[in-house]
Amino acid sequence: MITSLSQLDPNGTYTYADYLLWQFEERVELLRGKIRQMAAPSRKHQGISIRLSKPFINSLWKSPCKVYAAPFDVRLTRFNKAQNKDVTTVVQPDLCVICDPAKLDDRGCIGAPDLIVEILSPGNSRTEMKDKFELYQEAGVLEYWVVSPIERTIQVWKLNEAGIYIGLQPNVEGDLVTTPIIPNLEVDVTEVFLD
Repeated sequence: MITSLSQLDPNGTYTYADYLLWQFEERVELLRGKIRQMAAPSRKHQGISIRLSKPFINSLWKSPCKVYAAPFDVRLTRFNKAQNKDVTTVVQPDLCVICDPAKLDDRGCIGAPDLIVEILSPGNSRTEMKDKFELYQEAGVLEYWVVSPIERTIQVWKLNEAGIYIGLQPNVEGDLVTTPIIPNLEVDVTEVFLD
């Protein structure tokens, strides 16, 4: 049993089967088999997450689509029923929406959520903007929202028919963010960034 992150080779490659055996306090994700340690979210990050969650929860009440907040394991794979030893990417998005109940199990989600929201933190901007962008696009996440507390914007990326993300104009304070995935959802950008 692994009880400390220091017991792992930081350059090693791991799978979800390995991940299930880890019993340490630190929060980690696996990106293509590589360990990425997650910092504890700041108070500002958590405030944005809570304010962003409310319109999702209200819009999805009694809906077949479900919203989940971190920590919530999302196992990305090309095959929805891949074995644990075959899964090398496990992420914990700040928010995710899953409309296919077959993708949900007691451990989280296996396969691409319909929508993922990531809130940038000072230490994770590169990972969110490059590494996860590529992973989410490759996995087929229909929409990827990047929330920037510094810029006070929500950037929405939509997957086109060719499986490539197309970026929409950034949403700024005063804008309402909507999505066809959740027809009655309206996220007021100004309210998201209230301090």
